[in-house]
Amino acid sequence: MRSKLQQAGLVFIGLVAGILVSIQFSAVAQKEAATPLPVEELRTFADVFGAIKQGYVEPVEDKKLITYAIGGMLANLDPHSAYLDAEAYKELQVSTQGEFGGLGIEVGMEDGFVKVVAPIEDTPAYRAGIKAGDLIIKLDDTSVKGMTLSDAVKRMRGKPKTSIKLTVARKGETKPLEFVIVRDKIKVQSVKSKTIEPGYGYVRITQFQEETAVDLARHVEKLYKDKSAKGEPLKGMVLDLRNDPGGLLHGAIGVAAAFLPADTLITSTNGRTEDAQHQYHASTEDYLRGRRTDFLKDLPAGIKTVPLVVLVNGGSASASEIVAGALQDHKRAVIVGTQTFGKGSVQTVIPLSNNTAVKLTTARYYTPSGRSIQAKGIEPDVVVEETANGGRHARLREADLERHLGNDKEPSSGKDASEPAAPATNNGKDKNDGEETAAPAPFEIASKNDYQLSQAMNLLKAWQVIRAK
Repeated sequence: MRSKLQQAGLVFIGLVAGILVSIQFSAVAQKEAATPLPVEELRTFADVFGAIKQGYVEPVEDKKLITYAIGGMLANLDPHSAYLDAEAYKELQVSTQGEFGGLGIEVGMEDGFVKVVAPIEDTPAYRAGIKAGDLIIKLDDTSVKGMTLSDAVKRMRGKPKTSIKLTVARKGETKPLEFVIVRDKIKVQSVKSKTIEPGYGYVRITQFQEETAVDLARHVEKLYKDKSAKGEPLKGMVLDLRNDPGGLLHGAIGVAAAFLPADTLITSTNGRTEDAQHQYHASTEDYLRGRRTDFLKDLPAGIKTVPLVVLVNGGSASASEIVAGALQDHKRAVIVGTQTFGKGSVQTVIPLSNNTAVKLTTARYYTPSGRSIQAKGIEPDVVVEETANGGRHARLREADLERHLGNDKEPSSGKDASEPAAPATNNGKDKNDGEETAAPAPFEIASKNDYQLSQAMNLLKAWQVIRAK
């Protein structure tokens, strides 16, 4: 049998080596001198492949084994790199358009399980009580341990009106919590706005999508047209990025450009390849993405100078951190809330054959002043907890994720800042004692009980007093 395994291994090494040589390492080989193939490691890989083919309790298709190997290779790099099969790749393309079938949660991997980065507002998961930091340990009756992130996402996505049971481990809970959630059509309205008080506008961005910057421009124009019940001009504005998990880079560039002077530096990226080293400015070439009409050119001039407060928290990640960092560095806004998530890495989707793709971390983001966001986040200018008594629950951050990419500017940062955890209570009935426990009242953003928003308003009003003096 050993001779058969060795023979299979040699054949497999020849196959892999032939493929790698023939494609010349694709993009990498074009930019760097080719390095010798790791023959010993490939031999070990081939030996394992041969052992599985020869002796595993059930037959396994070659394609499936190779797919598993690719998925494992990417999943072990960092929490955000992944292999996307044809279905996952299609879902990624659909979700960036703002509509898909599923639960409505932004997730990452942690210790082999799925961790919730943030539930998307007004989705089934959000309404069911799923929280940032929850560790999903089972999907229906299947353990998540050992699944790739794309496999887990695939199981959670599905046709509207179908249900799935999530078993969740939550910090502060002695027993896992179970949530039966009915999937729905997730059509994320990424921008919402309203006049909070006469003269004060409020804009909330829940996710950065293809149309986010365009939608922001429409909402800003509406706020300026409506002004207020008394017809007063805007005295101040709140831009709410709390629990915004991020999204498309050009959406973030467009949003920041709405508030900053033309050609202002918004963010830069740095990676190993030349195309991963780039600066992004408040310019049409960086936010229009092929559109013929500049949707920002007719914005009211006052949007560049109106007093602005940006609300952030531990659920603000990626694109929302780029916007907050740019407005903070250029002293265009006061950042209020708690420290952000800290996802400052760039994922490039590289299409492959058979409608599959690789989502690969290729660079880090930096604020205009050169600060790295990765595993650190944006520190608010004014720290305001979620309630007057502190945070409602512990927040998961990038620095808490296993194998997270380090911060090249501050290697030791990222582990010392976290929101305090409030004592947690069971949602609903404890199966063992049969008693019903009261769940905490759900927190509603932009409501009368929104403590952070009320503090932002106090800051804007104080700003008016100072300007008047």
